[in-house]
Amino acid sequence: MPAAAAEESHGVNRVVDNICRLSPELFAESCQHILNYLQGQTRGLESAEISDRFQRAGVLLDHEAQQNIIRFLLLTFRSAGKNGLSGDDLVLRLEEGSNKWPKASLQVVHRLWSEHGALVHAQQETQDMLSIGQLVDMQWKLGLAVTSDTCRSLNSPFVSLLLKIAEPSGQISQKSFEMTIPQFQNFHKKFKEMAAVMETV
Repeated sequence: MPAAAAEESHGVNRVVDNICRLSPELFAESCQHILNYLQGQTRGLESAEISDRFQRAGVLLDHEAQQNIIRFLLLTFRSAGKNGLSGDDLVLRLEEGSNKWPKASLQVVHRLWSEHGALVHAQQETQDMLSIGQLVDMQWKLGLAVTSDTCRSLNSPFVSLLLKIAEPSGQISQKSFEMTIPQFQNFHKKFKEMAAVMETV
């Protein structure tokens, strides 16, 4: 076995070992959360919510291990959706990747994928055409810059925006930026122009 394949197999086994620490109910809940995202029912994948569920259930995994489980399941279900796999085919691939899978976890995957696989496949085809992030939330605040490194007294107002974006990968990212009042007025003008054009459609 080449070194890269051995390392990948070891990584998969490590993730599966951590999945073994989850009860079938908690594993099913985590899979369902990811499948809801992949079906387009939620705007993003809140990995913090899944991590909170692990902690409430008393499963003590470090942050990296939790993220690896989430990424593994996300990639597994996304790949199965793109390839149009059946529940049996998906379970077979998982067993080929690691011999450490508990039977109860494979039954959960088979049941959930049999119920949701076709919807994930349809959503994946749609997303392939539209591979852009979605705005989930926007927050703003008005501030007043009173000093800087080069100036003792500025007293200039600014608008600060925080955007939460659901990336195509499923992760929620945050982008923030500040604008002077003239920049914000121009920004506002452009949005009014977009709204006017959208009303004509």
